Amino acid sequence: MIDVILVGNPNTGKTTLFNSLTGAHEHVGNWHGVTVERKEKTYSYKGAEIRVVDLPGIYSLTPLSFEESEGTTFLRSHRDMLVVNICDGSNLQRNLYLTLGLLEAGFNVILAVNQIDKRPICKIDFRQLESLLKVKVVPINASSKKSVDCLNEAIISFSPNKSKSLPYVQNLYFSPLSDIKNLKKEDIFSKIKLLEDDEDVKKQFGVERDFNMMESVALARYGYIDNVLFSCCSAKAYAYGQSKLDKVLLNRFLAFPIFILILCTVFYLTFFSIGRMLSDGLNFLLNSLIFNPLLDFLIKNFGEGGIVVGLFDGALVGGVGTIVSFLPQVALLFFFLTLLEETGYLSRVAFVFDDILSKVGLSGKSVYTLLMGFGCSTTAVLTARNMEDKNSKIKTALLTPYMSCSAKFPIYAVLGGAMFGANNIFVIIGLYFLGVVVAVGLSYILEKTILKSKAQSFILEFPPYRGMSFKKTFSVLWQNVKLFLVRVGGLILAMNVIVWIMSNFTIKFSFIGQGERVSILQTLGMVLSPIFIPLGFNSWGLVSALIAGVVAKEVVVSSIAMFNGTTVGNNLADTVFMAGSAAYFANASSVLSFLVFCLLYVPCVATSSVLLKEIGGKWTFIGIVLEFVIAYILAMLTYSISRSIEVFGFFKVAIILFAILVVIASFVYLVKRIKKKKLCPYGFECDKDCPHKK
Repeated sequence: MIDVILVGNPNTGKTTLFNSLTGAHEHVGNWHGVTVERKEKTYSYKGAEIRVVDLPGIYSLTPLSFEESEGTTFLRSHRDMLVVNICDGSNLQRNLYLTLGLLEAGFNVILAVNQIDKRPICKIDFRQLESLLKVKVVPINASSKKSVDCLNEAIISFSPNKSKSLPYVQNLYFSPLSDIKNLKKEDIFSKIKLLEDDEDVKKQFGVERDFNMMESVALARYGYIDNVLFSCCSAKAYAYGQSKLDKVLLNRFLAFPIFILILCTVFYLTFFSIGRMLSDGLNFLLNSLIFNPLLDFLIKNFGEGGIVVGLFDGALVGGVGTIVSFLPQVALLFFFLTLLEETGYLSRVAFVFDDILSKVGLSGKSVYTLLMGFGCSTTAVLTARNMEDKNSKIKTALLTPYMSCSAKFPIYAVLGGAMFGANNIFVIIGLYFLGVVVAVGLSYILEKTILKSKAQSFILEFPPYRGMSFKKTFSVLWQNVKLFLVRVGGLILAMNVIVWIMSNFTIKFSFIGQGERVSILQTLGMVLSPIFIPLGFNSWGLVSALIAGVVAKEVVVSSIAMFNGTTVGNNLADTVFMAGSAAYFANASSVLSFLVFCLLYVPCVATSSVLLKEIGGKWTFIGIVLEFVIAYILAMLTYSISRSIEVFGFFKVAIILFAILVVIASFVYLVKRIKKKKLCPYGFECDKDCPHKK
C-alpha cells in the first residue's frame, strides 16, 4: 500500500486531481474552503494499491484558519507519507512558498504543476525546476485522466531523494534559539517554526517569548523562489494579477448592481423562461408515458376509490409527481451556480461583500456558505467550518437556513404562480432577497449582543477567468440531479406515504372511506391551526403541510397536493383556491404570508442534524426557535400590510407606515441624546476632570 497526501494552496486543483485519481465525485469549486475536511480513497494502478488523502487547502505549515489547521495537523503527524504538492502553473511564485515549507520539514515530495489554461502566461522549464528544487516535478492537467497517469507513474516509482538542502536556510539567523533545550541542531523545521512564532512548536519546546522573525524567513523564501523562477520561466510574470474585467466587476459603484443583475437573470432563466418550459415538458411526458397508463391499469384491476389506487394516486402522482416535474429547474439552478464558480466570479463576490459583512460580524468567507445555501442548506452549513472565529462560525451556520434553498422553490412556483401569474418572478426574487436581508439583520443583532466576533484573517485569491469545463459541469449536475432523485425516491416518497396514511385514516386507524371523516392529520392540523389565524392561513391542510415540511421542504407542496385530491390531469394551483378544500387560501395576502413563513421557518431535519453536529445542541435549539419566531412575526406583518393595502389602498397604508417609521426614528434619536455624554463649554465629550472646564 502506497500512502499519498495531496497538499496545496486553495484553488490549485487538489480536489479535481483527487477525483481524477480515484474516480470520486467530490465537490470542487473556484474558491478556498470547498474542502473543509480530509477525504480518503483507495484505488489501484498497475497492480499497486494507492491510498490518497485529500487535505483542505493551506498556504503554509503555520495554520491561520480551521481548514488550514486540519491540514497542517495531519501533515505533522504523518511525516513518513509521500506528499504530492499541487501548484498552479499560473501562480508558482506564491504556491512554491508551501513547497519550501514541506522540504524544510523533510517530507518526500512530488511537485505536480497543474496547467489548466491552454495558453499559460509563462512557459516553464520543468527539468530545470526539478534540478533546482531537487524534487520530482510532474506537469499535469488535473481534469485530464490521461495526463494524471504520468503522476501515477511517478508515485509508484518514487524513490526518496536524501539531498534536499535549501541554500537560503544557511543564511537564516538562528542565534536567538541557542538556549532552547532539546532543540537538535539538525532540526531545521522546528528552528524555522520557532522563528515564525508557531504556537504549536513553541508549546512543544516550552518557549513563551516571541522571536518576531517571520518577515525575515518569508523574505528568504521568496528571494529563493524568485531566483528559481527567473532560471526556469520564460516570463517575469510569475503570478497573474488583476484582470481587466475586474475593473468593471469590482468597481466600487458597479460591483453590487452587477451582482444583483446577474442573480436576477439566473432566477428568471431558472424559474421562468427556459426552466418553466423544461418543467412543463417533463410534466407532460411523465403524465402521458407513465402516470396516466399506470393509473388506468390500477383502476382496471383494483377498482376506483380503493386504498391501492388512492395510495398511488395521492402519494405517488399527486405528491412525488408534483416534485419531480421541477427537476429541470433545480438542475438549471445548479448549472448556473457551477458556471459562476467555474468562471471565477464567485471569488470576486466574496471580495465585494467582505466589507459589508465585516460590519455585521462576518467576513467574505461567509459568502461561500451563504451562496451555497441557495442550493442546499445541509451541505452549506458544513462549509462554515472554515471560519477561524468560533462566534463567526456559529453565526454563519445559524444564518444559512435563511437562504432560500432549492427545496423551497416548488412552493414558490406552485402557490405564487397560482395567485400572481407572470408577476410571480418579482415575488420569488423578493423572497430570495428577504432571506438575505433577514440573515444580515440577525447577524448584526447577534454581533451587538451575544455573539460578538473577533477580527478575522481573510486571504482571498482571484483565480483567472476561465471558460466552463463541460466535463466538470456535467459531473456536478449529475451529482445534484442524482441527489434530488434519491431524495424524491427515498425520503420524500416515504414521507408522502406516511402523510397519505395519516390523512386517510382516523385516530382509530379506520379508513375514512369506511365511515368517519376526520383523519389523524386533520385532527392535529385543527388543533394547531388557530395559532396561524393572525398569519392569514389557518386551514388544517396548510398547517399539516408545514408540519410535514419539517422533514423536507419539498413535502409541503406534495402534501397540499394530496390533501386537495390532486390527480393526473388535475391542477394543484387551482385547488388551493377552491372553497372547502383541505389546504385553502382566502386571498393574495394569505398566499404571501404563507410563502414568507415557508421561507423562514424551521430548517429541515437534515440541516438541523448537521447544525447539531457543527455548533452543538444549545445553539441549534436557539437557532430553530429564532427561525420560528422571526418567520411568525414577518409572516404576520406581511399579511397585515398586504391585507391593509388590499382594503385601504397603497397610498393610505404607505402614509401610515411612514408615520410609524418617523415615530420610531424619533424615539431612537431621543434615547441616543439622553445617553450621550454631557458636553463641556468647548463642545468636547469630557469627564469630571476635564481640563477645558478649569
